[in-house]
Amino acid sequence: MADLEAVLADVSYLMAMEKSKCMPAARASKKIVLPDPSVRSVMHKYLEKENEVNFDKIFNQVLGYLLFRDFCDNVSDEPVPHLKFYEEIKAYEKTECHDERRKQARDIYDNFIMKEMLSHTHEYSKEAVAHVQKYLMKNEVPVNLFEPYIDEIFHHLRGEPFRNFLESDKYTRFCQWKNLELNIQLTMNDFSVHRIIGRGGFGEVYGCRKADTGKMYAMKCLDKKRIKMKQGETLALNERTMLSLVSTGVDCPFIVCMTYAFHTPDKLCFILDLMNGGDLHYHLSQHGVFNESDMKFYAAEVILGLDHMHKRFIVYRDLKPANILLDENGHVRISDLGLACDFSKKKPHASVGTHGYMAPEVLSKGTPYDSSADWFSFGCMLYKLLKGHSPFRQHKTKDKHEIDRMTLTMNVELPESFSKELRDLLEGLLQRDIDKRLGCKGGGADEVKAHPFFAGIDWNQVYYQKYTPPLIPPRGEVNAADAFDIGSFDEEDTKGIKLTEQDQELYKYFPLTISERWQQEVAETVFETVNLEADRLEQKRKAKQKQKFDADEKDSDCILHGYLKKYSGSFATVWQTRYAKLYPNRLELHTESSSTKPDLVFMDQIEEVAPDYVQFKNEQCIQVKIRDGIRDGKLTLTMVDEIGLKEWFLSLRGAHKESQELLGSMAKKAGKIYGTERDASKANVLISSSAASNANSNANASAAAASGQRNANGSSN
Repeated sequence: MADLEAVLADVSYLMAMEKSKCMPAARASKKIVLPDPSVRSVMHKYLEKENEVNFDKIFNQVLGYLLFRDFCDNVSDEPVPHLKFYEEIKAYEKTECHDERRKQARDIYDNFIMKEMLSHTHEYSKEAVAHVQKYLMKNEVPVNLFEPYIDEIFHHLRGEPFRNFLESDKYTRFCQWKNLELNIQLTMNDFSVHRIIGRGGFGEVYGCRKADTGKMYAMKCLDKKRIKMKQGETLALNERTMLSLVSTGVDCPFIVCMTYAFHTPDKLCFILDLMNGGDLHYHLSQHGVFNESDMKFYAAEVILGLDHMHKRFIVYRDLKPANILLDENGHVRISDLGLACDFSKKKPHASVGTHGYMAPEVLSKGTPYDSSADWFSFGCMLYKLLKGHSPFRQHKTKDKHEIDRMTLTMNVELPESFSKELRDLLEGLLQRDIDKRLGCKGGGADEVKAHPFFAGIDWNQVYYQKYTPPLIPPRGEVNAADAFDIGSFDEEDTKGIKLTEQDQELYKYFPLTISERWQQEVAETVFETVNLEADRLEQKRKAKQKQKFDADEKDSDCILHGYLKKYSGSFATVWQTRYAKLYPNRLELHTESSSTKPDLVFMDQIEEVAPDYVQFKNEQCIQVKIRDGIRDGKLTLTMVDEIGLKEWFLSLRGAHKESQELLGSMAKKAGKIYGTERDASKANVLISSSAASNANSNANASAAAASGQRNANGSSN
């Protein structure tokens, strides 16, 4: 029976893998629905505060780039050939074949430079033209041939094209996607979890599929009770920090990176790149030892992975074949950053790692170290790939103390069968003296890459994974131990462990979404499908001539507008959805009906906007105290969007404060004119009444506009 269950688990997992390669519509079992376009108002305000509304910030985001390109190609009234020029340059820079690059260079020169020069429309500097011509005349095509043009292209795109983009529906769509991203709150329900594929000290690793995009991931689940039992809270939180550091920014194809982190009442969950080709330890047992050429392939990719970490001041500390995973094509990534450590401010001195791979300075308790430890472990790992065991684990000894003693004292004797270059490489890496060790003389990974053993390797081709892997994992197989062989934890171990509120508070800031990786996931899967569906709904809405509250408010003094949920009045029993518009002197709350006038709350009627959120009916809410005697003294507002709720909270408090200051100032001036406090009070009432009368007039006009009687610009006096 157990065998049958294992087979079914494997079949389910492999079917999910195949499904993830289908068309986007077939991948997702849960639909992504974009927020209403009116979210643009809130998001633009938020992004401006974060200094995110500029060309470089938006262009360098995956979805921002795609939407800006869509605007330039399909919406802009004026042609924008600069973007096509940029894309051709980027394609040229990624081309490895010299002959192909020469052809591309000639095509770019003819189509984007010479053609414009002949038609006298060339907008770029003479220096940029001269730079390209100088190399082409010598028949040379370096990767950076068109580099001078990039800055000039960006200079143009930052101008009129980007300003027009910000006024377009494509920027609104960017705001919708960005709002969706910033409100991600994952649970187990967002994933279909399949078979177990590994187990560690605190939990298991499963294959899983993200429900809304269909993308396959590995889900690493750490048990909170087991973490507490082993006092591993610091290690678990450190792993999340290390993964976020290596997963953010420039992508590294040689590290198993994280896209999400979230937690449940009893688990910490990391959503990681899925590597379904097994690990090098597994393949050593199946395939046997590797020859020098095959080992060189794996060494080159691992070097780039270590370089990525070391540039971020991270020492890995656990390099060994079991932690080097293969993808389905045979390329490798470094996995499991549980022991990784930041050495930017303080060097570690703990003796952690795997015996037989730990550097002498790691074994010497109390000795601080940095990335030097990884280059020693790297030498040990290469030796094992070639000989099947660590250089300090002779005769298959399992005595940890003996292995450590040999690491600290033994000079490794390298076989004569190794090439001269290989022997020199391993001797350099396995130096006990850090100052003499390869990779530790000031050049880091560049020292190792420059070693004669790697002569002839094109490191750009390594980065772009252009070299053919020596071993392609078998298709249609799980390439991992049987689910029952991996086993599971004994729940009896943690039966007496209780998780307190204080324990849960430790993980308050654990949830995380890596922006660029989420955007890449969406772009590769459902971006087009979701956009088409959103466009269809928007067209349907316009065709029905449905009341359009999110009219252009850019020329009015409207501070913020969008949908809110309202709870107020003596007879209210449910939340009511309203389209809210906030002006300096009032808050308008519109219903869906075009014939109904909006509810108006004037700033002088507001006694206080509560200084913090209040909890009401299990919702975080904004509470407004009103002194008009009609609305039970308070108005409660909320929305599911955390970013939007914060902007409404800050804007309401800001508008109310400014209104109070303005009325107070006007009352003082009136007091000086009338000469008595009593008359000043009368003046204050007159000022408020006048403002309310003007606002009522404008609000009525706004309501009329919503029903199509006038253009809805929402202006107020």
